Amino acid sequence: MTKTALITGLTGQDGSYLAELLLEKGYEVHGMVRRTSTVNFERIAHIQDDINIVQGDLLDESSLNELFRQVKPDEVYNLAAQSFVQTSFQQAVLTGDTTALGVTRILNAVRNSAPDARFYQASSSEMFGKVREVPQTEMTPFHPRSPYGVAKVYGHWITINYRESYNMHASSGILFNHESPRRGLEFVTRKITNHVARIKLGLTNELRLGDLHPQRDWGFAGDYVEAMWLMLQQDQPDDYVVCTGETHSVQEFCEIAFSHVGLNWQDHVVQDERFMRPAEVDLLIGDAAKAKTQLNWEPQTPFPELVTMMVEGDLDYVARQQRSLA
Repeated sequence: MTKTALITGLTGQDGSYLAELLLEKGYEVHGMVRRTSTVNFERIAHIQDDINIVQGDLLDESSLNELFRQVKPDEVYNLAAQSFVQTSFQQAVLTGDTTALGVTRILNAVRNSAPDARFYQASSSEMFGKVREVPQTEMTPFHPRSPYGVAKVYGHWITINYRESYNMHASSGILFNHESPRRGLEFVTRKITNHVARIKLGLTNELRLGDLHPQRDWGFAGDYVEAMWLMLQQDQPDDYVVCTGETHSVQEFCEIAFSHVGLNWQDHVVQDERFMRPAEVDLLIGDAAKAKTQLNWEPQTPFPELVTMMVEGDLDYVARQQRSLA
């Protein structure tokens, strides 16, 4: 029998890769978009005709109840959020309402209108923040350093609470930073690769960044969505760290990206205090031993390959933009 999946955050990076995966596995895929938003379908344009686009809003529980009654999903993947850390400092209340309380609303809707559905919550390594131990595991205490991280901690714990209180098959994936050519331009990794492409093509000459020293555990989003799916195939719900177990600095990301096109990063990168966070997370590195053992999941894409993949994607993206303006 064909399974039905509902994805919130369909048009984001993770939603697009997850939709591809589920379609390949024969799912009927429904993707939720907000009723009042101007939706950008660029990331799913190649599969849009194979997906049922449905309307709902994490700020409106009644819309979620109605949606679940109509779709009757077997699996629900909650990927929607205000997910840009820097923006969360300027829009802390909106971030809390969407990224934190939005999880409660969708859990209530699942419980009331699709009680047999399995639920996935997109948790984040930003919850660890000022880390208490290295590497971070499922048992590491949280100390978030941004309104986004705080909101994600709430979403994580409310998922656990509903699992324990109502016997829901609700799992959380504590995903460390995951990137791809589909990453939003506001994120530092995509900002770097997009500027590398623009500099290489002679459209600009400098890249302004904040702190170059923070280190992250960066993986490929296309690998990570498989872990999401695997969590909902388990007999028992649980929480899993999903990561590569390697750490790399923003500076190292720059070095690989610029060298891929034959440029020296030091000739083009300028540090700018405007892009410094009020409270920075200096080091995130995870331990995915539990995911490896219980889900049989491992990352497949090495860090240098990820960076060069993104640079190549932006060389093509910028060139297409220029052709469209010609």
